Order: sequence, then C-alpha cells, then structure tokens
Amino acid sequence: MSNSVRAQWNVANAITVVRILLVPVFIVLLVQGGSGPGDHPGWRWAAFVLFGLAALTDRVDGQIARSRGLVTELGKLLDPIADKALMGGALVTLSVLGDVPWWVTIVILVREVGITVMRLVVIDEGVIPASRGGKIKTFVQTVAIGLFVAPLDHLPYAVTVVAWCFMVVAIVLTVVTGLDYLLGVRRAHRDRDAKGTGAQGTGA
Repeated sequence: MSNSVRAQWNVANAITVVRILLVPVFIVLLVQGGSGPGDHPGWRWAAFVLFGLAALTDRVDGQIARSRGLVTELGKLLDPIADKALMGGALVTLSVLGDVPWWVTIVILVREVGITVMRLVVIDEGVIPASRGGKIKTFVQTVAIGLFVAPLDHLPYAVTVVAWCFMVVAIVLTVVTGLDYLLGVRRAHRDRDAKGTGAQGTGA
C-alpha cells in the first residue's frame, strides 16, 4: 500500500465502508419483513434498528474525522456514496414492497445520483463538501425513510401521518438543495473562468 493510499485510509473512512457493507444486510431484513397485513413485524423492526445504526455511523465517522484531523478527499467522496447506497437501497426496496410510491423514489434518487455523479466529474477541481442545507436534507430523509421502514401497519395511524409529513419535507429539501448545489457549481466555474480571463488579460 502506497503512502498516499495509507494516508487516505483511517478509522473514519473504515466506518464509512462498514456502512456501505451494512446496506445489503439491511435490504435482506426489509424484504424478509414484507409489507401489508401479512408482513412480519419482527423482521421490519430488525431492519429499522439496522437502518438506524447504519445512519448513526454517518454522524460518528464525521465527528471522528473532524475531531482527529482525519478529513480526507477519500472520506469526502465515500461519505455521500455510503449515504446514497443506504437511502437508495431503502427507497427502492420500500417501493418494491409497495410502501413508498415509485415517483417519490425516482425524484429522490435522480437528485442524489445526479449530484453524486457531478461530484465525481468535478473531483479533479476539488470536492465540494455537503452544505448545511444538504445536511438537513439528509437528516430529514433519514427520519422519513426510517419511519417507513418500521412496521407502520402495526403502529397507530398517527405514525403513518408523521411519516408522510417528514417524507413531503424531505422531497422539497431534496429538490431545493439539488438546485442550490447545481447553482453553486455553476458559480464556481464562472468565478474560475473570470479569474483565468483576468490573468490572461493582465499578462497581455
């Protein structure tokens, strides 16, 4: 392992990788739980707990990275990928089970995958970290999806109402923060081009 790779690999990034590895386990538990009156609430609760633990590692690895000075470009890249894998896996599975409409899953995934791809495209120009709005969006998405992972058919109807309230807010934040990110990238490119033009003009 080269020194550059070793420098990128640390405990915070290892926790992020663990979060990615937990995704297929979570999906299996969720599928085993099923949906509707004939579901198996025990499996759904197990999926709910694992989803919560996986989501919690997102906060843990971030705190470790910042407190110990372990923030790396690899971590900035892996963290959103791990988030998208967990959220995407949950949404697709919930839609397959009929718990979440496909249009909700498509709207959220188009935004999340699109922004992640853009991060990869502009990585040579420097990774753009998540904004405060993006972090709030991720939190609301996590709560909304987590509530839908729980066996709602075995809980009071009010919980379903709360779940949908969080999901609606999550959809709005998903779209708004996605547009804000695109505008931020556009502004960054415009400023960079302006500086380049200015430098050429000065040299001439």
